[in-house]
Amino acid sequence: MLKLMQNEWMKLWNKKSTWVLVAIMVVLTAGMTALMKYISTQNMGGNFTRESMIGDPSSLGGTVLLLTVIVAAGIVASEFSQGTIKMLLTRPVKRWKILTSKFITVNLFGIFLMVIGYIVYVLLALILFKSGTDQGLSEVWGKSLYMLVLSFGSVFVTATFAFAVGSVFRSSSLAIGLSLFIYFTGTTISALLSKYEIAKYLLFTHMDLTQFETGMMLVEDMTMPFSLAVLAVYIVVFLVVSYTSFVKRDVTA
Repeated sequence: MLKLMQNEWMKLWNKKSTWVLVAIMVVLTAGMTALMKYISTQNMGGNFTRESMIGDPSSLGGTVLLLTVIVAAGIVASEFSQGTIKMLLTRPVKRWKILTSKFITVNLFGIFLMVIGYIVYVLLALILFKSGTDQGLSEVWGKSLYMLVLSFGSVFVTATFAFAVGSVFRSSSLAIGLSLFIYFTGTTISALLSKYEIAKYLLFTHMDLTQFETGMMLVEDMTMPFSLAVLAVYIVVFLVVSYTSFVKRDVTA
């Protein structure tokens, strides 16, 4: 399994598009942080300090999600479109191990983007923003890392969905399109249905785990354990469908 993961990781970084995604992550993070500085300087409703910026890096989640979805959607589908799947499956390795190595690679890439983005974000926050408290940053780092982990929740769930769609339908464009649809419309759909019981069981309602920290709940009376349980069910369904499709179907056709 380790060799399969190493192979997938090397294949990923041998693509120029991967480096482009990393560059986009850095540029967008820097641009977003600079914009917040501009808003704060111009008194346009922003009162950002060094502590408030570092304490809430959840804004990185959206960018990481969009870029990770691109990789998740194409890591299996591209093998079919490029015809390399036949060569891949000639190895004496079980198909589920091949798919697992790809799934792990996708999430490692998402974590990598999150770490890179966080480093850039924190460095610019330290450089551009002034301290707003006498206590300094000592009490901020714990909250900062906690918010970072929570924001990765939506990345993991959406990437898993894109991975499943790409695996089943062998189409990266379809996987990306559906994933972006969920990301951009999910909150609105949950808000519209928030008065109904069904809203508590929709995927969209639980994807943003930072809502439990900020208090901006989409549906009342939800708890973190309940949201994690609902997300776990969806993730299991996505993975079962993708593994069943990849293992059972004639993928060399």
